[in-house]
Amino acid sequence: MDPHGKAAKQALADLGNGDLANAVNMARLASWPQAEWFTEGTPDEVRAKVGRLVREARTVRRTPVLVAYNVPGRDCSQYSSGGAASSAAYRQWVDAFAAGIGDGEAVVVVEPDGLALLPRECGPAVDPTGALTATRMADLRYAVRTLKSRTRSAVYLDAGNVLWRPVGDMARRLLDAGVEYGDGFSLNVSNTHPTEHNTRYGTWIAKCVWYATEGPEAVRGHTDWCATQYYSSAAPNDGTPGNAVDPADPATWRWTDAWFDQNVGAPSGDALHHFVVDTSRNGRGAWTPEPGRYGGDPEIWCNAPGRGLGPRPTADTGVPLVDAYLWIKVPGESDGSCTRNTGGTIDPEYGIVDPPAGAWWPDQAHSLARDAAPRLTFGR
Repeated sequence: MDPHGKAAKQALADLGNGDLANAVNMARLASWPQAEWFTEGTPDEVRAKVGRLVREARTVRRTPVLVAYNVPGRDCSQYSSGGAASSAAYRQWVDAFAAGIGDGEAVVVVEPDGLALLPRECGPAVDPTGALTATRMADLRYAVRTLKSRTRSAVYLDAGNVLWRPVGDMARRLLDAGVEYGDGFSLNVSNTHPTEHNTRYGTWIAKCVWYATEGPEAVRGHTDWCATQYYSSAAPNDGTPGNAVDPADPATWRWTDAWFDQNVGAPSGDALHHFVVDTSRNGRGAWTPEPGRYGGDPEIWCNAPGRGLGPRPTADTGVPLVDAYLWIKVPGESDGSCTRNTGGTIDPEYGIVDPPAGAWWPDQAHSLARDAAPRLTFGR
């Protein structure tokens, strides 16, 4: 247990308030490993903070999970806006991050959403020439290469989640951002999509990368030819229910599986990129609000109500390409002040203004622990 962590402190607060049930759940939550996010600071500050955490973890014979989250223009200036002031400043920050790890060991997740949400997708006026997007790709590539070449870390470049970018699109982005220099990619950070959906998606991405780089000469470079979670040419696509890929019905993803079976087969696991999945909030799967309730974007990813902790952190996943299930998003930290397309400031699902992104939210922590699936126990 981290005695200085937010869940441990909440356990003491709950105990002081006489709330034994929540105190026990918070103690259970605190007993499981969770990632540490680094989101700001000068190079000297991040070097010192990373170094201190790595040393503390080594003392207790643990491998820390670190999140590098400081790329310029992150989150399109939305709830988690921020990041380094320039590409040059970011690279100095990455250098310092790597120096902080030094000869220690760590798992590093590089820039959640940084690849799935590029500057060109922040709005027509943000990156009209594409220069910011090109710089983002170069910065991510620098981060992966630096963190892998200068440390003993396992480095995973973030790739969004199963219901965001199509398989081929994400495979192309990963290649452009230097996934080959690291250990693979990460999925579902801060999201609630089911584990098995993300493991399927990640396997398709890995196979698509192989197809476009190691497949027959005629298909080299063509990640855009890969089947996706939205379309597969292996499906009849004749209008008959179940004969097309429907992302809302994963049973139809058999057609995507069929395309990869036909065109890729089963390359050895060593030939494919591996990945990790964030299971910190997906025990009960994605939240689905009442149809039409919000008229537009209900922000299903943002402080989704009624969710629970998912599978416990482990390297024993049983899935060949999945190196680990990790709690990357810190359970109990807010995603930001969600408004669900209402035009106001109140989150209608909670009846309050949600805490700012990254702020500790006791009620959410209690809910995630109470509704954990599988049931929350003490870590070993």
